[in-house]
Amino acid sequence: MNAPVRLADAAPLESTVLVVPGMHCAGCMGKVERAFAGLPGVHSARVNLTARQVRVEHEAAVREPDLMAALADAGFASQPRVEDLSAPPSAVKPLLAPLAVAAFACMNVMLLSVSIWSGAEGSTRDLFHWLSALIGVPAIAYAGRPFFTSAWGALKKRSTNMDVPISIGVTLATGLSLYETATSGHEAWFDGTLMLLLFLLAGRVLDAMMRDRARAGVDALLRQAAPGAMVVGKDGSAQWIAARDLVAGTVMRVAAGERLAADGTIANGQSRFDRSLLTGESAPVAMLVGDTVHAGTLNLDAPVDVTVTAAGSDTSLAEIARLMEAAGQVRSRYVRIADRASRLYAPAVHTLAALTLAGWLLASAGLHQSLVIAIAVLIITCPCALGLAVPVAQVVASGALMRAGIMVKDGAALERLASIDRALLDKTGTLTLGRPLPDPASLAALDPDEAAVALALATHSRHPLSRALAEALGNHRAADLQDVSEEAGRGVSATWHGQSVALRRPDSASGIATALAIGSRPVRLITFADRLRPDAKQALAELKALGIEATILSGDNPAAVAEVARQTGLTAQAAASPVDKQGAIARLQAAGHKVLMAGDGLNDGPALSAADASIAPGSASDVGRQAADLVFLGDSLLALPRGVRAARRTMAVVKQNFVLAIGYNALAVPLAMAGLVTPLIAAIAMSTSSLIVIANSLRLYGAAR
Repeated sequence: MNAPVRLADAAPLESTVLVVPGMHCAGCMGKVERAFAGLPGVHSARVNLTARQVRVEHEAAVREPDLMAALADAGFASQPRVEDLSAPPSAVKPLLAPLAVAAFACMNVMLLSVSIWSGAEGSTRDLFHWLSALIGVPAIAYAGRPFFTSAWGALKKRSTNMDVPISIGVTLATGLSLYETATSGHEAWFDGTLMLLLFLLAGRVLDAMMRDRARAGVDALLRQAAPGAMVVGKDGSAQWIAARDLVAGTVMRVAAGERLAADGTIANGQSRFDRSLLTGESAPVAMLVGDTVHAGTLNLDAPVDVTVTAAGSDTSLAEIARLMEAAGQVRSRYVRIADRASRLYAPAVHTLAALTLAGWLLASAGLHQSLVIAIAVLIITCPCALGLAVPVAQVVASGALMRAGIMVKDGAALERLASIDRALLDKTGTLTLGRPLPDPASLAALDPDEAAVALALATHSRHPLSRALAEALGNHRAADLQDVSEEAGRGVSATWHGQSVALRRPDSASGIATALAIGSRPVRLITFADRLRPDAKQALAELKALGIEATILSGDNPAAVAEVARQTGLTAQAAASPVDKQGAIARLQAAGHKVLMAGDGLNDGPALSAADASIAPGSASDVGRQAADLVFLGDSLLALPRGVRAARRTMAVVKQNFVLAIGYNALAVPLAMAGLVTPLIAAIAMSTSSLIVIANSLRLYGAAR
């Protein structure tokens, strides 16, 4: 919403996040944001419909109860968000049972209606009407609950929403059908009413499915930290304490292979840490006494004692989660259009129906006939086709991309992806494969005995470099070793033909390497390097052909980034923190660019959320996959231009769907107001318009080709 005028620019602002379970559409978003417009001390409010939350920036004098009361006045119950940032319940599950009931009842009532349409008269027609009522009325009451509840909540607050005219039309059609049945009337419209509910619920389920896919990013991020730690007391005792109970100053003992539960500094010991989730750099980093370590990083080699400096919501991990959540509250253009349309829809439909009723009464038509025509207007103006225009196209396009190895997690991202003109690409795991591979020249320098020993030693270790070396030497025969042992942080050693052999960390080497020592022979240094993804250069060329300029934005060290920049011909920024990446995106967006972020690590999470659209490889961390709008499987980077092309085709179909939906209403509403359409025909026409929109969307079946 547009922020109210600031009351005191010098006053520090506070931020409050409230969970609003009752939000389910663009109209709700607008109402929630406008609920705070007149509240003194509130500067802005931004809704995150995916998480069903609203973040309010306000002065210190404004308290949570004041904000909750403002929402209650607008018809929305709310509650403070708990600190663990857990995802809200699924929006799909509550709709599945009503959808199933509506579908089952609609099919059965349609079968009963066949006899009436075929000319059944008298008691036979009455029997089928009563059977339809016995099936239809309970089904309508149950399947219509999502709309009735929403409409009643709005009416209690002397407001309206899109569900109000829907509920009125469904209720009047059902009531009039019961009257016709009880008075042996010729027509009843239980079938049309159930069909109406079926299509409305189907559209809402499709939309909710896409929203549920986008919710788990923050939750997956917070799971990267350990659930607790072994804390060492002053007397030397040790006890396990949950992460939420850790406090600054306590000492954690972190074993090799464990993740940290809090931020801190190393008090005793030294080890190497996998910091790829934070920096994206694949090479482990050696940390000594006094160095700072962060929650979520993995201790690789040896036990260390860490003095806690920040725990719980104060860790760097939690801060990244907050950045992701705040960045995820971006409103798409079509959502804003739907928001504005929803404000006009309900009053416009009510006005048309009232004018129709009054006009026919003034034209000396009876109350019954006038009411039937007004109900037909309410039903025929139902926004089913308009509501399906976007989600159906998104679902079909998402299916096409999935078959091509690209998973779409947020359908709204296709709209944003279609307008992209800049792409920021992380290096490790995105432009490159993200897994160090042995340098072929290093392997070629090994004689057969050395290769056999190296393979045998590598197969006895779980270290990533050992696994990569074992895979690369898989066509050799492994040597027969004795007395094999592995020392954390030192490597693997054994005896071969009476000689000591070892595969260990080199004393000094530039880049990533391992050293092979065999008896008195010279030590062989086996170097490793991360390789570009196959088709990376072709993918970059195709992006350029689509009018998208690509650059590298990486947390890796400058030397490694410079080498990839040289190979790809791209400009690059190295050693970028999560905040740096968000800042780079914000600057481009401020200049009017639409930005695609491609990354794979925890450090990319906020940037993936802040970008207009985002994509991550299937090999990415849980956080990278969850935060991204799209995830591509396999090693080919051609998924990027393929996704952009599919998104642009999708938005072309969405625009066609809007034209079809608006054209339907422009044609159908005058016919209904003229009395040329019965409620049943209105429901069939409404359903037909929805089917046309669905059929047009099905043309996207091959969108990813």
